[in-house]
Amino acid sequence: MTTGILSSLAPAETAALTRRVTMLSVGTAAVLVSLKLAVWLASGSVAVMASMADSALDLAASLATFFAVRYAVAPPDREHRFGHGKAEAFASLIQAGLVFASAALIGREAVERLIDPRPIAQEGWATAVMVVSAVLTLGLVRAQTAVLKKTASVAVAGDRVHYVSDLASNAIALLGIAGAGLLGVSGLDAAAGLIIAALLVWGAVGVFREASDQLMDRELPDEARIRILEVVRQDPRLTHVHQLRTRASGPFIHIQMHVDLDPELSFEAAHKVTDDAERRLVEAFPSADVIIHADPRGRAETHSEPFSDED
Repeated sequence: MTTGILSSLAPAETAALTRRVTMLSVGTAAVLVSLKLAVWLASGSVAVMASMADSALDLAASLATFFAVRYAVAPPDREHRFGHGKAEAFASLIQAGLVFASAALIGREAVERLIDPRPIAQEGWATAVMVVSAVLTLGLVRAQTAVLKKTASVAVAGDRVHYVSDLASNAIALLGIAGAGLLGVSGLDAAAGLIIAALLVWGAVGVFREASDQLMDRELPDEARIRILEVVRQDPRLTHVHQLRTRASGPFIHIQMHVDLDPELSFEAAHKVTDDAERRLVEAFPSADVIIHADPRGRAETHSEPFSDED
């Protein structure tokens, strides 16, 4: 959500897309872990081990995302009146923690191999599995990118960070393996592992920031707030829009505001004006939950200082 991408789809369509892409993510990670484990056992390559550990944690994170996106679209209940959308942000925090752990383990192993270099066996197999890994990962990232163009799933965005890092780590691992095999310098393999660890830390920081923004109820991007005001003000009877507050919750967004209306309008007429405005907002933002409070123009109540912003 903080990237400025807002879903243009109805919640049911968003749920269907995220379910499919998270299932693909789990399947891809399972295949990659199996392939890399076999080759690592045969070759002893630190770069392959690093990439395998990353894929194993990607599998755990993808499983968390797989369940989170399904829970996030569950309807509100007595205990969760605003729904369950923030389950996606919690899944992203899990992803970030796993990636940090992976980076630490890979970095330690790489440093040990730099101190005590060991030759790599079966360079051909190690290279082949990294190529296969890169091809499968590229296909998954393209699928995730397509989904993120239509949805605002912070969980899928976090999952995608893992696999973008995988693409980079696969390329670096290939360079390390090739350099060690062709030049006979085993330290290149360990150096590749250190670079992979650094990339993982960078990606994890981005995932953590995105999830934190949602958990802290950060406002929607400025362009979304501007669009909200434009939609509301299509009716000239709605003036002085103020107290606009927005936040994201997984696949949903929440919008609330105060508007001034002619105090001479009947209660029924005022209700229809605000009801029409809410309908327009839901048409513009299908995943939105909207609350509009009407104030009689010139007689609005005074709001407490921390929440007295005006738009």
